[in-house]
Amino acid sequence: MTTEEQQQDGAEQEQAQEAAPTRRRRTRTTSAEAESQQPDAVPSDADTAAEEPKPPRRRSRATGGAEPEQPDVAVAAADAETKDAEEAKPARRRKRATAEAEPEQPDVAVADADAETKDAEEAKPARRRRRPAAEEEPPKPKVPLGPPRLLEKIRSEIGPVMVREFGYTSAEQVPRLTKVVLNIGMGEALVNAKTMESAAGDLTMISGQKPMTTRAKKSIAGFKIRDGMGIGLSVTLRGRRMHEFVDRLISSALPRMRDFQGVSRNGFDGRGNYSLGIREQVIFPEIDYNAIDRIRGLQIVIVSTARTDAEGMRFLELVGMPFTRTRDVAQVA
Repeated sequence: MTTEEQQQDGAEQEQAQEAAPTRRRRTRTTSAEAESQQPDAVPSDADTAAEEPKPPRRRSRATGGAEPEQPDVAVAAADAETKDAEEAKPARRRKRATAEAEPEQPDVAVADADAETKDAEEAKPARRRRRPAAEEEPPKPKVPLGPPRLLEKIRSEIGPVMVREFGYTSAEQVPRLTKVVLNIGMGEALVNAKTMESAAGDLTMISGQKPMTTRAKKSIAGFKIRDGMGIGLSVTLRGRRMHEFVDRLISSALPRMRDFQGVSRNGFDGRGNYSLGIREQVIFPEIDYNAIDRIRGLQIVIVSTARTDAEGMRFLELVGMPFTRTRDVAQVA
């Protein structure tokens, strides 16, 4: 090989070495650069659709599903017709609403009757005004009750006599009534429990106060009594009721007793308290003889502040208690 040929080969090798890096850089280019280096071509419809942004698909994914289906042309037309029909209906709806809101016109006869009733109501104010005037009248004041008649008698008449006879140094030593106790024994209630109710009614009418039931404190086999059984009724009177009851007893009840000749003087207990027995409850004017179921007796105990029987007896005599006369007592003895 000649020197010229060697020089040509060396020059070719140098050109080849210089051209090698350029080829490597070209091989490293991306496919996108390759595509950009390609000559411009007419894009197809499929490529255009694929390259367009897809916001509807992103919205459908956000709502949780695939792409909404595009409605058909026929469906869209039907929807448009329905919308037009709905827009045309508000006039009818408004007419119905106005028809429902309008009140019904009353009949002529009903209107005339209402007018007559209104005229009649307007003609009544005079009566209505009178009624409130009568109702607004102030209530009549209650007349205060004075002291009982027996209490006035004790203070004005009996007190001075007792002071003169027994030599009291103070008006507080004059005997006075403390309480009156009424008792009824109800042994018959062991056989018939209804008799307790009738006896309680009689005692309530006599005393003006509801009685309490007295119960056995111990059991007695011979009388068929057990502890706690109701065997009687009792009433305790004090104050005004006490004075009024003693006044009625002395003035109206005792004189109605059959073959009455006075009450015994032997009813004192040694401390000025007097006990009186009554055989029939019908002597009291409050009891209706035709309304009772049977005749019952009761015991009356008059308790006073007298210290001795002599003081208590004299006090009751001055009150008006009809004791038997002393001459009759001596004849009986």
